[in-house]
Amino acid sequence: MPMCARAARLSVPSTRQFLCSRACPPSSRRPIINPRFSSSLPTPSSASAPSHSSPAPEQQLPRTIASLLHPGSAANTTTTTTTTTTTSTSTVTTSTTDARSDQPDIGIDVGTGTGTGTGNGIGADSTNVTVHGWIKSVRRMGKVSFASVTDGTTSTPLQAVLAKPQVAGLSTGSSVRISGEWKQSRSGTVQQNELVAADVQLLGGADPATYPLQKKYQTTEYLRTLPHLRPRIPFNAAVLQLRSFMSQTLTSFFAENEFVQCYPPIITSSDCEGAGEVFTVSSNEKGNGHFFRTPKYLTVSSQLHLEALAAALPRVWTLSPTFRAEKSDTSRHLSEFYMLEAELSFIETLDPLLNVTEDMIRRLVSALKTSRIGQDILALSGDMMPELEARWEGLVQPGGWKRLTYLSAIEVLQAAEEQGKVEFQFPARWGESLQSEHEKYLAGRYGPVFVTDYPREIKPFYMLPSHGDARTVACFDLLFPVVGELIGGSLREHRYEELVQNMRSHGLISGDGDAGIEQSGLRWYTDLRKYGSSPHGGFGMGMDRLICYLSGVGNIRDVVAFPRWVGRCDA
Repeated sequence: MPMCARAARLSVPSTRQFLCSRACPPSSRRPIINPRFSSSLPTPSSASAPSHSSPAPEQQLPRTIASLLHPGSAANTTTTTTTTTTTSTSTVTTSTTDARSDQPDIGIDVGTGTGTGTGNGIGADSTNVTVHGWIKSVRRMGKVSFASVTDGTTSTPLQAVLAKPQVAGLSTGSSVRISGEWKQSRSGTVQQNELVAADVQLLGGADPATYPLQKKYQTTEYLRTLPHLRPRIPFNAAVLQLRSFMSQTLTSFFAENEFVQCYPPIITSSDCEGAGEVFTVSSNEKGNGHFFRTPKYLTVSSQLHLEALAAALPRVWTLSPTFRAEKSDTSRHLSEFYMLEAELSFIETLDPLLNVTEDMIRRLVSALKTSRIGQDILALSGDMMPELEARWEGLVQPGGWKRLTYLSAIEVLQAAEEQGKVEFQFPARWGESLQSEHEKYLAGRYGPVFVTDYPREIKPFYMLPSHGDARTVACFDLLFPVVGELIGGSLREHRYEELVQNMRSHGLISGDGDAGIEQSGLRWYTDLRKYGSSPHGGFGMGMDRLICYLSGVGNIRDVVAFPRWVGRCDA
């Protein structure tokens, strides 16, 4: 990689470090410690100190099955910890003595140990615990029955050993509370430990005659008709956890690089892309005209508003829902989906944008490979496990991802067809958009590949012309194998006159003078170029498409909890 590109990479101290170094002299910098978590700090006199007694069990967060089966490994972390936190999927340290006295006021019910084991779940002789979850299956074997219980926090169900009377009323899908001894299983069993139930409470029954998710294979098509129930399928629950893990990891990445997370509006006054595929917002009250005086729309992109925010905060990002009224009934399209978008001020070439996007995904996949949720996804992927492992490994291999211009890409595609290596349904031609088959061929040949500098006629109005070539604009698409385009970005036109001219040529402004700008609903956007404008750029990534690629799911409708597409909005 050229030195200029390397220098453009964002490698900056965190905002906290920067502010502390500027505001506090070295001698005065001390860690901020919550007294509730430290017994070493001085405390007020006993007369004035409030009493912090341990919360009653009913006031505590129920412990998760993951904390029993995978002690020291939370789904959303890549490191082992022995401290107790208050998130529902966090690691909980079990002790053979009462550990609740060291818990914060909102704790997790870890029970009181009665055995002599190590106290970490695996290998413990005996520990009293209470778990909550849903019955996956029940095996009745004479006097003793075995129930598989899951709560979605891990793909591995917990095995509970029940006496015959305790099984009454239990069936697949029932919700239960089970208290008992967490102890080592007999040799030869799959799980190292099992829960020997002392008390079983049926919290909510599930009629086996009508419950749709019986213990058998269900097709993805069938599960799409049950969006309210399919999260109970282990793989679907794992995909939800994968989405959460990705969001947390990406948030950390942007925070470390001093990006500010922002929350732009969902209702907008314009169509950002200018394609006209928007949902119009209206009130159900009749006869009073437009609720907002003029037509408004559900956002198709947060880019324009992020540009306004980037004019005050140099690096901003968001993860927000977006909407497209595109009548595409394919495995790659949704009417409602999530976009991760970022804008950076004071950049004059594409290199910083390409570097940030590559570093972002490398960081995400590196964390996923060493996380428990990553291991769950692999374990549940069946025959796709080797392919998934290869996908993840391909994204973190040393060396930068391939970068080539649109012109070079067209030449590669044309040469491949002329040499008989491939036959495209749509021939690749200069001046036309790359089709999905073109994108997948390029990504299949190079792996992740950046294609830059597309013809300006096929791109939106807000893009800056390429340096030295007025026929193209300074933009890029990041192409991935299988999914095709994953990220698109560009430098933005930051000059007022040139931006207005682009808007006219794209039909967004009709007539002369300011009246046309006012009618376009983009007066505020053009004003940004009149008051302290600066070179800037940004990108947007389809979060759901990335989840598809990392999880091996072939249809984007199967990684969204409640998918909406043309003709379908069922729950």
